[in-house]
Amino acid sequence: MTTKNKDIQLKVCGMKHSDNIKDIAALAPDYMGFIFYPKSPRNFDSDIPKLPDTIKKTGVFVNATVEFVTEKVQKHNFKAVQLHGNESAAYCKELRSQLLDLIPTNPVAIFKVFAIKDTFDFATLTPYEGHVEYFLFDTKGKEKGGNGYTFDWNVLKNYPSKTPIILSGGIGLNEIEKVQDILASDLPIHALDINSKFEDAPGLKNIEKLKLFIATLRH
Repeated sequence: MTTKNKDIQLKVCGMKHSDNIKDIAALAPDYMGFIFYPKSPRNFDSDIPKLPDTIKKTGVFVNATVEFVTEKVQKHNFKAVQLHGNESAAYCKELRSQLLDLIPTNPVAIFKVFAIKDTFDFATLTPYEGHVEYFLFDTKGKEKGGNGYTFDWNVLKNYPSKTPIILSGGIGLNEIEKVQDILASDLPIHALDINSKFEDAPGLKNIEKLKLFIATLRH
């Protein structure tokens, strides 16, 4: 395993059930994602149990108001915000400004999600440069995430930016070899985002599958 594979961060998204959240926290992922989108089967509407400070709690939103996002950040002490809708660069700039006003000493990172199938116009990213910390690339599908299949990662060979990438969309145990190949590339991949391929039901993660994935990824 290369150093990069050992350093790659891991986000487990779509958390929902308190005991399951605690079990996953024991596996020490770098990020845990909580979705605030009523149309999602993984919509989160309760309190987050206490998690280790090493885990960056992440709020996931779809076309929410800036006020709604900042309120959830304050309530749950989120360290990152993932924007999964059609949020504009101006929206990201405004959100970033308000989050900095709220928490100037420990800025909240912003992930902006872009959906890909077979092609992608990377010029779309240009207005967002400097207003977000990471670009998250997910599979284009009928749902806002959690569709369960990967997009064509070859599209990313033309990635022109230095902004770090979070790779998402249908990553599971069967994709380990593909994951290792793309991590060996020169792409600035910061983290992997996993979700539906590790579920027994929406929001309920299979701990044994996650253990195996983490062990294989970081051995």
